[in-house]
Amino acid sequence: MTAPIDPARTALLLIDWQVDFAAPQGAMALQGRDLSSVPAALAEATVLLDAARGVGLLPVFVRLHSADLCAPGTPGADFFRIAPRPDDLVVTKPLYSAFAGTGLAASLKDRGIDTLVLSGLTSECCVAATAWAAFEEGFAVVIAANACAAYEPALHDNALRALALSGAELSAASDIMARLP
Repeated sequence: MTAPIDPARTALLLIDWQVDFAAPQGAMALQGRDLSSVPAALAEATVLLDAARGVGLLPVFVRLHSADLCAPGTPGADFFRIAPRPDDLVVTKPLYSAFAGTGLAASLKDRGIDTLVLSGLTSECCVAATAWAAFEEGFAVVIAANACAAYEPALHDNALRALALSGAELSAASDIMARLP
């Protein structure tokens, strides 16, 4: 049996669930990227978010703002099908990692957070970059593998395999929820 997850010491990072990355009308879809794995991953992320909120686990909505994608003030920058509530933490990043220039590590540590559950887009890019940075900041990393997606299945699988070999725990969203009080 895997250890329970303590909501007081854990945050759920929801990475780049934005229109430009996840929506049929977003920039990635318009560039011809294969979004077929996104709806199922987003559905898992939504259920995981609801469960996290139900036990008082901190949701952290991570979004990209750049000139090319998710430009501030455009519909592409909006969260897609899930959105933060007033008590949720929202982090705006300029690069791939949720930690790059955002102050996220200090903010989480000030709250007593030492474990992160990751969900988002894309597995090989922003989820992976955030996981690597989280390791370097001393956080335990649990990746909700079926609540992440990539535009190519092999990229998703290979990224998660590499992260698991480096210390990330891979788990299905339902298994993570079963570990919540």
